[in-house]
Amino acid sequence: MDNKATKLPGVRLLVPRVFKDARGSFSETWNDSALRKAGVELTFVQDNQSVNPKTGTIRALHYQGPEFAQDKLVRVVRGAVLDVAVDVRVGSPHYGDWVGVELSEDNALQLLVPKGFLHGFVTRAPDTVVLYKTTDVYAPDFDGGVHFADSELAIDWGIPTDEALVSDKDAHAPTLAEWKSPFVYEETS
Repeated sequence: MDNKATKLPGVRLLVPRVFKDARGSFSETWNDSALRKAGVELTFVQDNQSVNPKTGTIRALHYQGPEFAQDKLVRVVRGAVLDVAVDVRVGSPHYGDWVGVELSEDNALQLLVPKGFLHGFVTRAPDTVVLYKTTDVYAPDFDGGVHFADSELAIDWGIPTDEALVSDKDAHAPTLAEWKSPFVYEETS
């Protein structure tokens, strides 16, 4: 598996080798030993699945507070998404910057989103299924978000945001300016 940097330090693109033949394909989506040798040292404790029937579904921009902060490894097993990570570590030279990567069943790419980053995605195909591993369990009392269409972030979701299918919670999330980040940048991160 190849492990590539993105424009945001800490956000990594994992590129598994995919072997195809007449039967279909095979890929190794996580290899703890190999990735630890490459400097990715995480212990995942929960797997999540998101089923999204409609193109233009936005699930964003989410986080869990530091007591239960999560690293996430995101991949798509059916369909396609634009997967987005936003640096919200107070004091980071990249605070408010975002990176977006297309993840699909065809390209088999995975995005590693570390603690201290908001995360979200928009579906680019119907019946998209997203799987992601997390390094901590879901803790609803520490769950939060920032508005996906915040003009300060200026994320290009690839669709008019007024046409997006979003939850009521996401539609009423605060803007970055209204929100106080619980994450602090550390020089070693």
